[in-house]
Amino acid sequence: MDRELLEILACPVCKGSLTPGRNSLRCEACRLRYPVVDGVPVLLPERAKKF
Repeated sequence: MDRELLEILACPVCKGSLTPGRNSLRCEACRLRYPVVDGVPVLLPERAKKF
């Protein structure tokens, strides 16, 4: 994932920073994992999963 994009993206729940993972972006504050589908992050709270 593009570094510049990661700098402007934020968790939609708490507005915290996101950390790239394998096929996902993780919010350590909320303990939520958002999927990345075909290179596009899906930042919908209903699609997030707890980790």
